[in-house]
Parts: sequence; C-alpha cells; structure tokens
Amino acid sequence: MDVAQNSVRAQASLVKIIVNESDKDDLLKISIEDNGCGMTQEQVSQVIDPFFTTRTTRKVGLGVPLFKLSAEQTGGSFDIKSKPGEGTLTEASYIKSHVDMTPLGDINSTVEILIRCNPDIDFVFTRSTDSGSFTLDTRELREVLGDVSLDTPDVLEWIKQYLEEQTQIILGGV
Repeated sequence: MDVAQNSVRAQASLVKIIVNESDKDDLLKISIEDNGCGMTQEQVSQVIDPFFTTRTTRKVGLGVPLFKLSAEQTGGSFDIKSKPGEGTLTEASYIKSHVDMTPLGDINSTVEILIRCNPDIDFVFTRSTDSGSFTLDTRELREVLGDVSLDTPDVLEWIKQYLEEQTQIILGGV
C-alpha cells in the first residue's frame, strides 16, 4: 500500500500493479509502475534509505526500504527504475518457500482502498498464478460507467466482488 501511495504522491494518472504467484517456480513477484513525476538517479539511490523521504510530514520513509528488505530476506531481489518526467517501476521478487516469506495479505482490499481513495487515478491490477490470471483496469470501467465515479458505493461493491471471484478462480476455487 505504501509503495503504491508513493505513485499517488508522484502525481501519477496511471498506476499498474502486477502480482505474479507461481508455486511451480517457487516465486512471488510484485511490480508497481506509474507514470508520475519520476526520480533522478540520485533520488533512486536515496529512496532505499529509511532516513530519506521527500515528505514534509515526517522524517523517515519506510515503504520502499521495507519492501526491499522483505524481498531480500527471502533470497529474492528488489529493483527500482525511474526517470524524471516519465515515472517509476518498482519490482520485488520473493522465494515463496523461504522461512522468512511473509504472506501476501489481502491484496484485493489494498486495490479496493487505492481506488476508493483515489477515484481520479487509473489503476490496472493484474494477478496471475499457475492456474490463470485476471486484470482489473479502471480505464475500462470508466468507459462503461460514463459519469459515474469509481468511488460510488455500488461500483466499489462490484469491484470487491469481481476481485474476490477472479481470485477464487485463479487460486483453484470456484
């Protein structure tokens, strides 16, 4: 959530979140890409330092450093690429069977909250497993909904149900 919120603070109009889970490859990969203001190479090198933040409301920034640490403690990897004026791509790969692997958690609720709190930003959420994949693209929803806002209760309920149903399918449920 915190890393995706960085995209919001970077004034992104589009945020892509990709979660790829593979039991076969013993891998979990999470990518967050945005078209926000981007960072210089100097900022990219500083952003993994928990005592660096561009925020004025606090003196530490733990989102990216904890994302990096959580991946690397499983024997996985972390990478961040950014260009000023173009956006940022943050990727973390985890070894799923590692003893230090923390559960993914409720990623669907995270996506719902991001959409609810940022109805003017477009989100593309893709989740895949060895059994299949699905994508929720708010740009497609906007085409169907017209003037109806994404943070309308009925729309949010539909998003929640869609994410739950699709997740059950790709996790071997329904």
